[in-house]
Amino acid sequence: MNRLPASTRAQILRCLVEGNSIRATCRLTGAAKATVTKLLVDAGRACAAYQDANLRNLQCKRVQVDEIWAFVGAKAKNVASMKNPTDRAGDVWTWVGMCADSKLAISWLVGDRDAVHAHAFIHDIWERLAGRVQLTSDGWAPYLGAVSEVFGMDVDFAQLVKRYGPSANGPQTRYSPAECIGADKRPIEGKPDPKHISTSYVERQNLTMRMSMRRFTRLTNAFSKKIENHAYAVSLHFMYYNFARIHKTLRVTPAMAAGVTDKLWDVSDIVTVIEQYEAAQAAYKSASH
Repeated sequence: MNRLPASTRAQILRCLVEGNSIRATCRLTGAAKATVTKLLVDAGRACAAYQDANLRNLQCKRVQVDEIWAFVGAKAKNVASMKNPTDRAGDVWTWVGMCADSKLAISWLVGDRDAVHAHAFIHDIWERLAGRVQLTSDGWAPYLGAVSEVFGMDVDFAQLVKRYGPSANGPQTRYSPAECIGADKRPIEGKPDPKHISTSYVERQNLTMRMSMRRFTRLTNAFSKKIENHAYAVSLHFMYYNFARIHKTLRVTPAMAAGVTDKLWDVSDIVTVIEQYEAAQAAYKSASH
């Protein structure tokens, strides 16, 4: 089987994690579109497996959660008019959980914005934590049931519910969000510290995602065509964000700040993770036969 040299793989991945689209990456590296797409898939699988295994027993004290919107194939309102709609075309949400102190992205989930995914997402966060935390979410109702069912009383949980004013009219405000005119801090369970009832850090991560993954950029044609590739891109993004990108305020990577690793990674280290994952998969298939 032909395999790209590690240096070429690293070059392609650097382009992808810095916000280039698949086609732009092809132009910059000279690689074929199918080659770049396959590497994204391989990298996404390997990065998801590595982080699933290593982001465990985390000593987080404050966790913030949020959801970010994107779409696959077409926006929900346009799916009916698609020539070849897929089963999973339409709006897609990425749920993100972040440690407010280390800025480590401890969990994420790509899917719908509903109670089922809320429960799965909160349960995954709970499995990764070493002790009691203060948890803050926005006012999305499914969080109430999910946190209650998963954490019970072993959490200090609060919601930050924002209030928005009426949207301004006019073409210049067509793509502008409604103005936030206030926010209510609502303790739900335990004794959350009012000073730390916030979703600012995880909401800032939403901007990082939109800047670092071309398929998240608004008002472009760089949207995801397959939900699987969308999820792989998210896994690759968080691998780079957690392990290889120095946080401006912390001056180390989030993984270093959280004690998950003691070194600064490079994209070449991510390539090594991919190669190790591929070797393990090949060994498994060989043993199965």
